[in-house]
Amino acid sequence: MRRDLQLNNVGRRYGIHGPWILRGVNLELAPHTLTRIEGPNGTGKSTLLRLLAGIDTPTEGKVTGRPRTAYVPERFPQALPFTAEAYLTHLGTVHGLSRAAAPRAASEWLDRFGAGAYARTPMTRLSKGSSQKVAVAQALLAEPELLVLDEAWTGLDEDARAELERAVAERTAAGGTVVFVDHDPRRLAGVSDATYTVTDGTLNLRTDKPTSPSGPQVSLDVQGPPGGQLPAEASQFLTSSTEPTPGTHRLTVPASHSDVLLRALLTAHPPWHVVSLNQRDDLPLDDESPR
Repeated sequence: MRRDLQLNNVGRRYGIHGPWILRGVNLELAPHTLTRIEGPNGTGKSTLLRLLAGIDTPTEGKVTGRPRTAYVPERFPQALPFTAEAYLTHLGTVHGLSRAAAPRAASEWLDRFGAGAYARTPMTRLSKGSSQKVAVAQALLAEPELLVLDEAWTGLDEDARAELERAVAERTAAGGTVVFVDHDPRRLAGVSDATYTVTDGTLNLRTDKPTSPSGPQVSLDVQGPPGGQLPAEASQFLTSSTEPTPGTHRLTVPASHSDVLLRALLTAHPPWHVVSLNQRDDLPLDDESPR
């Protein structure tokens, strides 16, 4: 059984006498969770993500419970001697996919991010946006247990940004752990299970009320079996849940997470029945929250 990833009194500095970038960091990351890391530039956010991803090792303290991890760095190297498809196929086999499964996964993720047309383009000839799509795809194609995203949305077009949000929802719903940094405070606003702030080399849990989700919301009226409880994967990302009539639940979720919600409801045993679905940019949010 997979253990939680834990950082115990972790510190990091570069060089024996260098200044401490981080110190005294304690953090526990469980499956099925989404964690946001925020803070001013230069405070150590990227260093923390590199420690979580196993790219860096602590100068002091311990990291335990290391899961199978994928990482999207803030700056992705483009000068690689591969085509986009060959690079993803190679990494797929490195991450444990079979020789048959790796190229299929590479093709599927390039298509999902709208980069299928560049599959056979050398990495050195890709635009920054297309290169970023490859960077995100390489982290997702082997279904990691821990996904670490450092400004991963930067450079993506609108459709690809929405697709990455859907992929994040899929990973956490499937039992994965996702940790991310993004300069846009609206990114996955109100969806994270926890938000931490890095300030002066220390990590602190934000305890104030999270920002309400922004952007399009989807509202569904659903009916389940008598006395049935919503599947855990369905309730994980809800903005609100009410019962307007006995036996009917009105569920509100960010549009980027609606596919995961629908899949969880329709594949439950027995499945839930979707009565209606409505998407609006100005959908009012109820005060009652499943969290």
